[in-house]
This record gives sequence, structure tokens and C-alpha cells, in this order.
Amino acid sequence: MAHELNVLGACPLDCPDTCSWVVTVRDGEAVGLRGNKDQPYTRGALCVKVNRYVEHTKAADRILYPMRRTGPKGSGRFTRIGWDEALDEIARRLTAIVEEFGGEAIWPYQGTGTLGYIQGESGLAGWRLWNALGASRHDLNICSRAGNLGLSRTNGTPGGMDPEMFARSKLILLWGTNTLTSGHHLWKFIQDARADGAHVVAIDPIRTRTADQADEHLAIRPGTDAVLALALIHVVLDEGAEDRDFIEQHTEGWEGFEREVRKYPPKVAAEITGIPEKAIRALGVRLAHTRPTGIRATMGVQRHQGGGTAMRTIACIPGVTGDWRHPGGGVAYSTSAHVPLRVDQRLHLRPKPARTLTMTRLAEGLADTRRPVKCLWVYAANPMGSTSDQNRVRAGLLREDLFTVVMEQFPTDTVDYADIVLPATMQFEHADLHAGYGHMYLMWNEPAVPPAGECASTTETFRRVARAMGLTEPSLHASDLEIAEELLSADHPALAGVTLERLRAEGWARLNYPDPFVPFAGGFPTPSRRLRFVPEGKGYVPPATARADGPYKLALITPAPHVFLNTVFGNNPELARRAGAPKVLVNAKDAADRGLSDGQPVRVFNGNGEMTAELQVSDRVAPGVVAAPKGSWPKLSPGGVNVNVLVDERDADMGRGAVYHDNLVEIGPVP
Repeated sequence: MAHELNVLGACPLDCPDTCSWVVTVRDGEAVGLRGNKDQPYTRGALCVKVNRYVEHTKAADRILYPMRRTGPKGSGRFTRIGWDEALDEIARRLTAIVEEFGGEAIWPYQGTGTLGYIQGESGLAGWRLWNALGASRHDLNICSRAGNLGLSRTNGTPGGMDPEMFARSKLILLWGTNTLTSGHHLWKFIQDARADGAHVVAIDPIRTRTADQADEHLAIRPGTDAVLALALIHVVLDEGAEDRDFIEQHTEGWEGFEREVRKYPPKVAAEITGIPEKAIRALGVRLAHTRPTGIRATMGVQRHQGGGTAMRTIACIPGVTGDWRHPGGGVAYSTSAHVPLRVDQRLHLRPKPARTLTMTRLAEGLADTRRPVKCLWVYAANPMGSTSDQNRVRAGLLREDLFTVVMEQFPTDTVDYADIVLPATMQFEHADLHAGYGHMYLMWNEPAVPPAGECASTTETFRRVARAMGLTEPSLHASDLEIAEELLSADHPALAGVTLERLRAEGWARLNYPDPFVPFAGGFPTPSRRLRFVPEGKGYVPPATARADGPYKLALITPAPHVFLNTVFGNNPELARRAGAPKVLVNAKDAADRGLSDGQPVRVFNGNGEMTAELQVSDRVAPGVVAAPKGSWPKLSPGGVNVNVLVDERDADMGRGAVYHDNLVEIGPVP
């Protein structure tokens, strides 16, 4: 008789929902996966991507053994080697690099392939080792940095609403977020609100799946979100509906901000945003008289030149309306700032201060000859597929003097440029601790099955490297359970009653915050304890696409597709089949102006490079805007590139954030 058990775990992927799941294991093999129906946010449902995760762990192209490159860089030709051989070479090469160039010549390039606090980005896995070696610091800014800083300048923190509180909202603004594709569990709470009479507005340059289901869609020009925010507040003031008591008691900088708002009446905003004046005014009136109003704005809204300012300005809206008083009012961007886990990467191990290298500036960093990077160590990342300015990144990865180590599950484009490849476990095979950035729960992931082949977890790999290099610092060899206990040891009331024993038994626990949660009931976490309004003259930074006076006239958006999550599932045959060939959505007017027709293969190009895609004539994008979804693997795409070949390696206004939605392109027929 087969032996079957269910193991509680959590999804590791870069999604706000961080689902609680149940793995069915039969005779030591994972045979089934379902969402945990007992977890209040997951409610038993996974997404179209993760529903195929069991199949994905058993894929024929999974990397199961250490490998050494045998062909030219980029060829993807390797031979299998043993762990001892791989570790010996790594220890020898790293030691030589540190001795000749210093620890700063090592760039540990960590990504968001897993968000775990033990194995992944949230806990900066591996950084105890990197600190001991004196490696360059890695600024992991690619996803949400500009928005985090923008919100912090207004509220003192990027943390805001508990997303479950949207069930209490009467007006919901889904601002630059495609909820039904990128975090669909929130939709259940939105449905609860609608059942109680809430009005839902999608503000997005694209008419997405979510916009289709909203009561109203405002097709905003990319990067002009701050202007719309100012215009909506302008209407609130015209209606005399500002919360004067809240402004006087809980904010600062009102006079200058009011002057900034007065510069953007709906008529002016309509010219900048492309939204009809009548629609702006109507939404402003609704906002003025509807409490509570909840705003859901996620990472897409801040991936342009003025992204930080956009989030900072949007965050001022509930400061004017007083929505922060009410459960269901305010802004929800990321709940990560509400998670008080103790992340200690032992900075004291550093032999001396080190430079910081910025994730979004990989091409620039690899091209620096004054302080050259001699080792690039990539884990939980696929920069060849996910990073800006793809052609220049490729040139950097082709450097023969660059020792590249990649820890991976599958043969990504980045793996093809590695000197040593180390096989990485998948989520069923290791322990981890998670916290969603779209809810208020901690999740425990218990290993369900042994590692496949010779795969090793992130923590185990770095323990092995430390041993191979003769490093005896005890913290470099801490077990996963020891790391978990340390993470939970923070002296914070939100962790009261949350123990590792409880998490391992129950799979999840809500952080110990009030329910309902009103985040700033005791004041804002700023020096004055007040919300800080945007100063006069600082409310709007135009996007680069506002200046279409050169050879490229079309503003490019690179949205998340429904079936990929970044590049994680780009090699899954079924999901790739559903995604189809690379596509670019173009408004009928723009297609006609260029003599192009629906279904035609086209070149999408600018000064950075070009890609080939199938043109889809669509009213989902307005004239002047085109959309080409991200997530495909370059080597599985025409020409060996994906849409990031068109994206500038350029900084947003805050935190050097990425500008994936702020690039100009042109489109023409394939010769």
C-alpha cells in the first residue's frame, strides 16, 4: 500500500500573495499540490503558473549536478563534475581574486527568484559569507525601490494598508496594478467590497484583465500618474471635501502642497495624462465624497523616470481626504515593512567597507575597468533575461576574465555564460520562512521531499563554500532551523505568540497586529509623527517618454503576462505554449500610420537594440502606447532576445529604480 502524506509549505515566488500550499507526497515523491483552504488569504487557490509547479520540479531540463563550462561563453556547453571538484575550483579562484584585486572584485548578484527569509532575497541569503569575504555590496533595487522611497518620504514607511481591509472600502482605485494576473487573491476582498456597494476603478495604460472587470477604466499615459493624483486632489478641494482636521492634526507641509495641487486642474491634467477632463472630474467628485477610499498601487506604477515621485504624490491623497482614519482607507503598496523579523547578516565580519554595485546597472558594472568585477556570482536571478540593456549585459557576461558562478534550477540564458553551474533545490526540497508583501501572514515551508539529484539549497551551498575556503566563523555554518529561530527572535509585539514550533505545526500565522488594522492610528513613523506632503514644485517628474521628439515615437510598456512570473516559467512547455510567440500590442491608429496589419511580424527597435514580435492590433492600448509582455527566455525567442533588449539602463528619480515602462521605440515590418 502506498504511503501518502500532506506537507504544509509556501510559494517562494515574487508575488505579493505568497500562498500557503499543501504538497501531497506519495512514497517520497511529490504528486500533488493545492492551495491551503484553511489559510485566510490563500483560501485554497493557487495561480495558473504555480498550478504546474509539481510538473516543473520534474522537468527534463532541470539541472541536477554541478557543471563546468567546456564551450565558449554563451554556448551553454558544460560537462558534469562533482561537488568536491566544483568547490575546490571555486575556493581557489575566489581566494586568488581576493588576494590580487580585493574582496570588492566579487559581485554577489542575488535576485528575487525566491523571496524566502532563509533561502532567498528577503533574508539576504548568503550575505554572511559575502561579508566575510569583503565582497561588493549588492543593491537589490530592481523591483520596488523607487516606490518604497517615495512612500517613505510621505508616510515614513512603504508599509500601509492591510490588503484584507479592501473588503471595507467603498471606493477602490487599482492604480497601475493588474490584480487578476499579478496577485489575484486580493480580488476576493475586492468582490466582498463590491457586494457591499464599492466602486472599482482601474487606472492603467493598458486595458488589462483587471480593467475589464472594474467598474471603470482610465487609460492613463505611462508615467503621468502623479499629475492625475494632483488633479484628483484639486477636485477634492473644489468640492470643499478635504479633511481639515486630519490635515491640521496629522500632516505637515500643507500650504506648499496646496499650491502644487492648484497647478493641475482637471483641464491641465487631461492634456498631460490623456484622460478626458470629464472623467478626471467625475472620479475626483467620487473620491471627495466616498469614505473609505482604498488605493492599491503596486510596482508597475513606479517603473519610470518619475516613479518615486509618483508614489509619493499618490500617497498624499489619503492625507487630504483623511482616509487613514478608517479601516479600508489609505494606500497598499507592500506590507513588507510590517514584518519585524530579525535579519542579521553579520556586517561586523567585513574586513573593511566596500563599494555598492547596483542591480539595475549590471552592464555598467561589468564594463568598469577601473575597479573591475572579477567574479560574478548569480543566484535566484536570471539577469540575461530580466535586466535592462540586454545587449550590453551580454557583452559583459562574455568577458573571458570574468569568473561566473550561477546557482540555478534550469538552463537559463544566464547559465549559458557561467564557468561553474551549481544545482539548486526547488521549494519542495528545502526549509524556508516567508512573509507575503501583499498580506499580514508568516508562512513556513517544510521540506516535503529530498533534493533531486545532487541539488543543494542556497544555505547549504554557502555552508559548503565556507568550508571549502577554510572559514570557521560559526554563523557561516548555521543550520536552517537555527537561522529560522534567529529570524523569529526579534523583540516586537507583532511576533508575540509566533514561534517556529507553531509555524511548523500550522504552516502559517498572522502577524500580531490589530484586526482591523489602521496602520497610522498612533501617528506616522516620521520625525514629526506627521504625514509629509510633497513640497511645491516636487509633485511630478515627467517620464522620458514625454519627449517623443526624436526618431522613436511610441511609449513602450512591458507588462507581466498571465502565464509567466518574471522569467521563472519561461521554459515550461505548456505555459510557453499558452503565452505563444512574442507579441506587441499596438493601437489601430499607430498600426495604420505605419502601414502595418494585425498578425504581421514586425521589428520593435530603438537605439539599444531590436526584437521581432507578432503585431496585435488592439484597443487595449491607446494611440502612442505599445505593450510587449516580459518573461520569455531570450534564447527561446526570435533573434535570441526578449523585450529587455529595448529597455534603457537608466535610473528612476529615487533609489536608482528600474525604468521598464519608460522607453521609446518604433515599429516597422520585418525586412
